[in-house]
Amino acid sequence: MQKNKKFFSISQTAKIANVTTETLRHYDRIGLVKPCKVDEWTGYRYYSQQEIVRLNTIRTLRCMDMPLSEIKKILSYDDFGKIIESLKQAEEGADEKIAELNLAKEKIKRARLYYESKLEGQTAARSPFVKMLPQRVILLSQSMDTPTVDNLWNYHRHFYAQLPENMRGDFSFEDLAGVYESGGRQSLFAVCTKYKQTDGIKILPQGKYLCADCTEENRAQVTDELVRAAKENYGAHPRFTVQMIVLSGILQWNYQVQVFLE
Repeated sequence: MQKNKKFFSISQTAKIANVTTETLRHYDRIGLVKPCKVDEWTGYRYYSQQEIVRLNTIRTLRCMDMPLSEIKKILSYDDFGKIIESLKQAEEGADEKIAELNLAKEKIKRARLYYESKLEGQTAARSPFVKMLPQRVILLSQSMDTPTVDNLWNYHRHFYAQLPENMRGDFSFEDLAGVYESGGRQSLFAVCTKYKQTDGIKILPQGKYLCADCTEENRAQVTDELVRAAKENYGAHPRFTVQMIVLSGILQWNYQVQVFLE
């Protein structure tokens, strides 16, 4: 072996690079990371710092779900321009994944808080109450009218997809969804934090709302009761109702029905 150069066995390398020895053998087979030396008598593989740096780079790119074939291509480039462009795309992919993970974390947190409140014996506010709410801007779905397990988990993706491609950068959404009902029709919606005027945009006015918590099973009943109470007790003439989803994406979801007291 060369003098003044440190070599690591396959087990040592696996431990340093935080991979398995089978992964190293697979990388060797496909020509992604080959050992710098193989003992001709024992067949033992040995790696240097150079291969460990390469392994760490691969592990970083794999965190962004980049396929090994694409990683191999990037690592083979001699053209700095191609390397920069590939890493820029990887960086954008990382940003998308971070946003998705943050969204998933927020949903899990909200689920935890909900179940903690259940554990502590706190009950939902089933009796109607009045709440002052700020103006909110919502974007109605063109195709979804009710929440499901599938469409709630990635509903932001749905709303971006329905926008014209040249407007998607003009929109961002809170982790808040709900059902907007007016004139006998209902649509799933997302709450906008940034928007431009387009089809499906609705403004929920600032003011007092008559509210009550409910479940999927009694949502229609509670909504009808609130509308009736708004008319009889407050002299309101509700043109729409909002059913905000209180918990989404984890096991089940509940609602807070909101009726504007015009």
